[in-house]
Amino acid sequence: METFQLKSVDQTILKRMVQKHSLQIQQLIPNAEIHHVGSTAVPNALTKGDIDFQIRVNQKDFPTAKRLLLSSYELNTGSSQTSFFSAFEMEDELPIGVQLTVINSEIDHFWKVTEFFKANPTIQEEYNQLKKAYNGQPMEKYRTKKSEFIEKILFSEAFLHF
Repeated sequence: METFQLKSVDQTILKRMVQKHSLQIQQLIPNAEIHHVGSTAVPNALTKGDIDFQIRVNQKDFPTAKRLLLSSYELNTGSSQTSFFSAFEMEDELPIGVQLTVINSEIDHFWKVTEFFKANPTIQEEYNQLKKAYNGQPMEKYRTKKSEFIEKILFSEAFLHF
């Protein structure tokens, strides 16, 4: 059984990996928007130690972008795949996750949630507390609570007006 584990991340390695993968993705898909998202992109956020990217493309570019990402990253088979979202992963010095989204699709919110956390340290601290409460617990339990927490944010007045 996989457990949720908080990890400290070496900032030098983090910075190097963000630069490396941002450049790699930019070379693969020059017209894409590339965002470092998730907890490693937010100051003082607790993390399980992976680096996430959101790659935003137009609908017409999605199939090509997906094919190009598959040349360097593995499809994340544990994640849903649609005509507007696809997830990829790679093991590197730190685990890498890549979320390919169509701009303005229903799941095109990773970048905005990250910016929202940066702008709202109190909400970020609530999220840190949730992570602390589930540290060492089954990953599925953590993911359920995380989903509920993020869903609450996505429909909050503060986020809708952000």
